Amino acid sequence: MTGFAKRQCSVAGHRLSIEIRTLNSKQLDITAKLPTCLKGLEYELRSLLAPLERGKVELIITDELDTNKQQQPNIELIKERYNAIKGLLQEMGEPTAGAMQSVLAQNDVWNSESDEDNDAEMWQELLHTVAEAVAETNQFRADEGAVLRKDFDKHVDIIEAKLQEIPQYEQERIETAKSRIRKYMADFAITEVDNNRFEQELIYYLEKLDITEEKVRLKKHIDYFRATMDDTASTGKKLGFVAQEMGREINTIGSKANHATIQRLVVEMKDELEKIKEQLGNIL
Repeated sequence: MTGFAKRQCSVAGHRLSIEIRTLNSKQLDITAKLPTCLKGLEYELRSLLAPLERGKVELIITDELDTNKQQQPNIELIKERYNAIKGLLQEMGEPTAGAMQSVLAQNDVWNSESDEDNDAEMWQELLHTVAEAVAETNQFRADEGAVLRKDFDKHVDIIEAKLQEIPQYEQERIETAKSRIRKYMADFAITEVDNNRFEQELIYYLEKLDITEEKVRLKKHIDYFRATMDDTASTGKKLGFVAQEMGREINTIGSKANHATIQRLVVEMKDELEKIKEQLGNIL
């Protein structure tokens, strides 16, 4: 599911902006874009994203040095990078006038007034802020899920309503089947008929067209779909399986219908089910 959260915190002379963005995916796929000073914390930061369970998750942390802190240049690092950039520009035949400015614009060449950056305990505030952002992202997803729940309820209610319309046409369907058989007999000029045998054949024929079991199973699947939506655990895959079974029963009813109105109801149920399936890929 989609999700978004943005938080900020100040840690060890750094002003950090934290963003989490998620898109739908079957697996948990994490991309972390971190400033150099946080590369050593990447494992801990990734582990904090585990509660998101699924999705393409992008963690973006940007760093701006706190201007309230006295900053000192890292002379050795500046020299190293300046020489590297200058040498590359000379090799390419480009002017080197802006090389120093480019180096000084890099945040990590400035040291804060103390060694706080090297103290792991000072980064606990960052980890706490990221955990808060994860919780906010999950809440964003939950809010989106509540909207999807209303949409699912609407489509399931329509399917159930269409299912409840079918019984009123079933007696007509049986009479139509009987009339069709009698017409076949008349067309083939069959005059002598064993009534007992005729009834047996008619019952056999009608049993093949009976949709009672399919209607019962479809109703159970509808009830189970609703119950699964109430489950607090991750239910996306389970809902997908239930929707698949609903489709199986709807298709069987359609293949046995032999009645124009019932087949129309089947088409309308299938249309509502497709709308559900389109959204199922977007939930956990």
